Amino acid sequence: MRSAPDTMSQPSFLQQTLDGKTTLGLPFTLGNGVRVQVMDEGVIRFEPNDSDSRKLDLVISCGVHGNETAPVELVDRLISALYAGELRLKARVLFVYGNVDALRSGTRFIKQDMNRLFCRIPDVSDDLEARRATMLEMQLMRFFARAMQEDKPRLHYDLHTAIHGSLIEKFAIYPLPPMGKQFEPTEIARLAEAGIEAVLLQSTTSTTFSFFSSRHCDASAFTVELGRAMPFGQNQAVDLSDMERYLAALIEGELPQPELIPEHTQVFRVAREIVKESDAFRLHIDAKTDNFMPLPQGMLLAEDGGKRWTITEENARIIFPNPDVAVGQRAGLIIVPSRSFSRT
Repeated sequence: MRSAPDTMSQPSFLQQTLDGKTTLGLPFTLGNGVRVQVMDEGVIRFEPNDSDSRKLDLVISCGVHGNETAPVELVDRLISALYAGELRLKARVLFVYGNVDALRSGTRFIKQDMNRLFCRIPDVSDDLEARRATMLEMQLMRFFARAMQEDKPRLHYDLHTAIHGSLIEKFAIYPLPPMGKQFEPTEIARLAEAGIEAVLLQSTTSTTFSFFSSRHCDASAFTVELGRAMPFGQNQAVDLSDMERYLAALIEGELPQPELIPEHTQVFRVAREIVKESDAFRLHIDAKTDNFMPLPQGMLLAEDGGKRWTITEENARIIFPNPDVAVGQRAGLIIVPSRSFSRT
């Protein structure tokens, strides 16, 4: 195994990724014994010298949408801290910059929303983003395979920022567990320690990155929204210090075991998905409506030809309203408060 490059005199891993200078490479060892390998463009793995005694296996991904830069900057700081020996690595960690081309262009995506391209059968006509999603699936399967055999804790946090304003700034989406399992309150309580104010329990399968690792790698996985999407260098308004401390502690092998979800942490269940079924789709609220905006009972929220979405639920709210998605994609979610952690 070759020795470590001089990381103090070269650009950060993020800058190298944006410059097109990260590709699959030979593993190397840092001065403190940490083993490092670039697995693909924008994908890097860190392993402790004695990886048999590690506490957990952790995936931290970001940049699946290229205009969501606050988590990308956070991940860059964590990678740089590992290179500098400022974190004592007690876990296997895989960092992923998702849609590298979109990160370079500062756009949400190039041709397709990458977070709608997971959990699918690859096709010969796939474009770059679809092929990238398939490659990332293979990277996660390969990374988690060892932990699945050894029954080590497996966690995946896919970090995002929202394109909307939000009445609740930091929230997470908890993918629908496999049959026979339920949502775990301990995982929600951990998120609270990371500064997450609300958690949404999904009611259906999905095509997101976090759903893939939950369903196919049996990982505790979440899509985490951390404020609003802003360009690089303009994220001072969002405080990610709790999330950064939490992820740094996981990297150092500290997996908290909180017993109770704090009272101030709100839990919602997705009551209904609003799916755009044709170009006739109409959303009867402003597309810029804030996430978690309350919806009065009896309100006609959307219609698509002869189909109508009328609010029948009590205390309903809206998240991710977006009438401009492609036909067949989600144009919003209706959510309601819930403290039930069963699958249904």
